[in-house]
Amino acid sequence: MLKTAESVSLGHPDKTADYISSYILDRYLEHDANVHYAVEVMVKNNTVVLGGEISSTYEPPSFTEYVKQALREIGYDEKYAVNWGQNAIDINKLEVVQLLSCQSTQIAQGIKCDGWGDQGIFVGYACQGEENISCELYLARKLNKALYEKAKQSTNLGLDIKTQITIDENNNITTAIVAIPMLKPEDLSSFTAQTLGQIPQNLIINGTGNYLTHSSVADCGITGRKLACDFYGAAAPIGGGSPWTKDASKADLSLNLYARHLALKNLQNYDEVWVYLSSCIGSSCLPSATLKWRKGKVYGEDILHIEYAKPSVIADKFCLNKPIYAKMCRNGLFAR
Repeated sequence: MLKTAESVSLGHPDKTADYISSYILDRYLEHDANVHYAVEVMVKNNTVVLGGEISSTYEPPSFTEYVKQALREIGYDEKYAVNWGQNAIDINKLEVVQLLSCQSTQIAQGIKCDGWGDQGIFVGYACQGEENISCELYLARKLNKALYEKAKQSTNLGLDIKTQITIDENNNITTAIVAIPMLKPEDLSSFTAQTLGQIPQNLIINGTGNYLTHSSVADCGITGRKLACDFYGAAAPIGGGSPWTKDASKADLSLNLYARHLALKNLQNYDEVWVYLSSCIGSSCLPSATLKWRKGKVYGEDILHIEYAKPSVIADKFCLNKPIYAKMCRNGLFAR
């Protein structure tokens, strides 16, 4: 049986959008730990659109400067703009459009009572192995991170990187696919093999033969479109929505983290575990909590007894009222 997983870098336009929203949330949390934040981001060419709701005691001095600083941290700085010209996003030509309002008073009512700001279903996953994620996803992420770090030090390689790994039942890499912008052709086969620790049976670098124009110039970036990369690939269903655009009162972030925590906690006696949680808006009671597991070829299911899961308690447990969102977005939601 062949298994495949994909990873994308922060330079990919969808992840750039995720990072911008996470970065802005961090700036709010530095001044207001009780901010209610839900901001989606769209990036196209040199225009960034911020759309959503923010309720806070803090008034930022400039959203444009926040967006620029987020781009600099990714690597799309002034020097990059000079090097790549019209082939990538240009921080010097940036335009920021704000479509922001306050959070609904009806939703805020439930949050004030320490209830969740949304309803939904959330899935946590863990398996035996590196970082307790599937082997194919671990390798795709490892290669992507190495290429991204290499590109940040290069004047020839771009930051908009995708990697895809397919393995067989023995964890041998049958196919490795890399998409990475290049100003001029560069052989990355040895670097890829060294990073992965094996030579892929089939290695494809830039399948169209030429990859120059990239980032939001070649594509439109929108928050929440790379959830399979952010979560568990094809090893588990995706629970909730995007975790990168919301504060801790939104279950999309907090209960996905809690589900992963419970999966790791219950992994010791199994090969794989899946934890399914659900929430109700305005309430801290969870309508359902289920543990599914696999040991060898045997599968089972148990009920998890969680009477309450208050947003405030989970936020404290994972330090979610502190400016750590950009770091999570950069390093991975489930990095241990």
